[in-house]
Amino acid sequence: MKVIRAFVFLVCAGVLAFSQDALTNDAIVKMVKAGLSETVILSMINLQRGDYSTKVDDLIALKQAGVSDKLVSAMAAKASGAPSPAATASPAGAASSPAMEIGTYSKKGDAWAEVLPEVVNRKTGGSLKSLASAGIVKKDVNGNIAGPESRNSVKTPLEFLIVCAEGVSITEYQLIRLRPNKDYREFRTVTGGILNQQSGAMRDMVPFEGKRVAPRTFSVVLPNNLGAGEYGFLSPGAMGSSGNSQAQIGKMYTFRIVE
Repeated sequence: MKVIRAFVFLVCAGVLAFSQDALTNDAIVKMVKAGLSETVILSMINLQRGDYSTKVDDLIALKQAGVSDKLVSAMAAKASGAPSPAATASPAGAASSPAMEIGTYSKKGDAWAEVLPEVVNRKTGGSLKSLASAGIVKKDVNGNIAGPESRNSVKTPLEFLIVCAEGVSITEYQLIRLRPNKDYREFRTVTGGILNQQSGAMRDMVPFEGKRVAPRTFSVVLPNNLGAGEYGFLSPGAMGSSGNSQAQIGKMYTFRIVE
C-alpha cells in the first residue's frame, strides 16, 4: 500500500510540475472565459510549450467553449510541431512575436514588440538600499535617465506583457511617470514601493495591476486616459553599483505615450 501511495504521489507531482510549464486545452478555455484578449492568448500559445489535444471531439469542445478558430488553429499547429500562421505571417508593419525572455513587451497591431530598457542612475538619501528589500529601511529615491525621450513609442489601447524573473512578483515592479528636462528625464519614488507613504515620495508612481496569464508572465492593461508623456516600468532590485556609495545603476523599461 505504501508503494502504491508513493507511486501515486510521484505521478501527481509530475503532472503538476508539467502543467506549470505547458499550456493545455483547459488552460486556453480558462483564459478565454476570463476575458483575456485573443491577442494575449495567441501570444501565449506561440511562446509557451503546449500539451494540446486536437482530436475531433476536443476541437468541438473548444469551439463550444468559445475558443476562436484562430486560437484553435494555433493550438493545432503547436501540437503538430508546425509554426503557427500568426507567428510566421504578422500583418504589414506589425512587430514579430517576442521570444519568451525576461522583459517587457507592448502590443502593436496583432503582435508584441520588445520595450527596450534604459539605464537608470538613482540616488538615495543614505546608504544603498535594494528596491526589492521590502523596504526594511525605506528612503526616497531620485533617479534620472539620459536623453529627453524614450525610444519606445506606444499608442492607446495600452497593453503590455511583463515576463518576470524566477521568484519575482509583478507587485515588485513600479510604473513611473517621468518628468522630462532638456537632456534627461527624472523621477522620484521610494524604496519598498507603495508600502511607503511618505509625503511627496509617491508623486511619480502610477498604480497598475498585472493579471497572470502564464508562468512568470503578466498582462498589464493601462487606462487610455493616462495621458501623453514619458513613463517606465522600474525593474525590481538594484542591478549593480556605479562605484559611488550614494548611487545605483538600475533598469527601467521606458515608453512614450503619443496622442
